Amino acid sequence: MDRPVRTYGRIKTRTLKPRQAVLVDELLPRLGVPDGPFDPKTLAPQAREVWLEIGFGGGEHLAAQAARNPDLLVIGVEPFLNGVASALRHVDEAGLANVRIVQGDARDIVSRLPDASLSRVFILFPDPWPKTRHHKRRIMQPDFITDLGRAARAGARLGFATDWRDYAAWTLERMAGRTDWAWTAESAAHWRNPPPDHVTTRYEQKALGDTAPIFLNFVRSIS
Repeated sequence: MDRPVRTYGRIKTRTLKPRQAVLVDELLPRLGVPDGPFDPKTLAPQAREVWLEIGFGGGEHLAAQAARNPDLLVIGVEPFLNGVASALRHVDEAGLANVRIVQGDARDIVSRLPDASLSRVFILFPDPWPKTRHHKRRIMQPDFITDLGRAARAGARLGFATDWRDYAAWTLERMAGRTDWAWTAESAAHWRNPPPDHVTTRYEQKALGDTAPIFLNFVRSIS
């Protein structure tokens, strides 16, 4: 069977610091998810909703959202080990009990979720893969968008942000005309300004793209 095209580059750069290594060895296994299909509600039966962040970077946004919303379960998926280690530090320091962290491919995790199990999804500043020959590596591909729609309940929100004009246009092209997701923007302010509960991370502040951040928000249509 052919492996899916990777949507990410390296999974590790620098050596983990001693504390990070301990967190990866000891805390990460406790915050994981089961192998195979799983219902996130079984991980936190008391959770009012389940949110998913895809590619959480250093985990600042993930941890902040979990701290603000202790009645939710927040699942984060990130392939980059150094980012996972950073997120674990944030979780540990804040004493968060409503977080699950997975090092790996978000497409795999989404494929294992039951239908209508997610209430909110964040895809914030994913790798833009700006070269045309690498566009196939972008996470926002039709098949994945469809699977997200399957795993999201009616009315669920999907927040996508990028600081690359081309990636914003690419995403809108692939969301246009769909029956499972609807773009919620009514004016330019809706894509120029972040959602009210947005958390600006250090990565976002680096402004590595070619435009100010563009925030695209979608809602899972009732079908």
